[in-house]
Amino acid sequence: MTAPVAPQARAADVGAAYRYCEQVTRTQARNFSYGIRLLPPGKRQALSAVYAYARRIDDIGDGTLPAAEKLAALAAARETVVALAADPSPAAAGDDQVIVALADAARRHPIPLGAFAELIEGCEADVRGTTYATHQHLEHYCRCVAGSIGRLSLGVFGSRDPRAAEPLADALGIALQLTNILRDIREDLGNGRVYLPAEDIDRFGVTTLRPQRADALAGDSALADLVRFEARRALAWYATGMRLLPLLDRRSAASAGAMAGIYLRLLRQIAAAPQAALAQRQSLPVTAKLMVAMRALAGIGERVPEEPA
Repeated sequence: MTAPVAPQARAADVGAAYRYCEQVTRTQARNFSYGIRLLPPGKRQALSAVYAYARRIDDIGDGTLPAAEKLAALAAARETVVALAADPSPAAAGDDQVIVALADAARRHPIPLGAFAELIEGCEADVRGTTYATHQHLEHYCRCVAGSIGRLSLGVFGSRDPRAAEPLADALGIALQLTNILRDIREDLGNGRVYLPAEDIDRFGVTTLRPQRADALAGDSALADLVRFEARRALAWYATGMRLLPLLDRRSAASAGAMAGIYLRLLRQIAAAPQAALAQRQSLPVTAKLMVAMRALAGIGERVPEEPA
């Protein structure tokens, strides 16, 4: 018969698991890490566990395995979160550091672990090479891969009005994902992926995405116009999603505000110079990210403009 693990040993294991997840977040989710650092220790650890498992799922979808093996690995990840939702006990978590931390976080916070299944659905679409005919189809994908993260994060943040907060967290996730899509057009095209809706590509007369011509993106004025158009759509999602912040406690609002603010500034930078964004992946300097985080902590949120700057 196996001797029970001493509580002190379990506490040490959980602490090490959280430290590992925080390291993953610092090194692999750098934009989000600015916001996560603003949380008190318990919430910071829990959200780091959420992001570490989300990163694991993303890495499967973006990795180099054959498609069939990726889909099998994603199916296994889905089984893991289903099992964890049913039993987040230390005994069920095993010795996987990310799962140990996520199980502990789920015991301490009302994290909707089922939302990970939506993230996995979105990654499966990536593996299969799904394209999107309309903005509504793209919106569903964004809800899967990013709205899910918004709802998982809300489980850590908590809210004065969870029923009102959940769709706002979802909207904020969609806004961030649309920003990612506009930032990564060139990189995604190099990987054979086009996320922009086919109806919009046709409407603007874009000729460099079908057939794929990454070398000509920066000179495609029609694509630059399409980027500005999609940026305006993303801004509408930010305007909705930012209404989440008053429903959160001060530190959680600062965390969400910093994450959203960094991406909002990035969106405005892309919209102001689409050709530059199509020529080279855009990012904000560290000083700008720190300024957004400091302003968020002070309760000064980023303003959502009516039109991209």
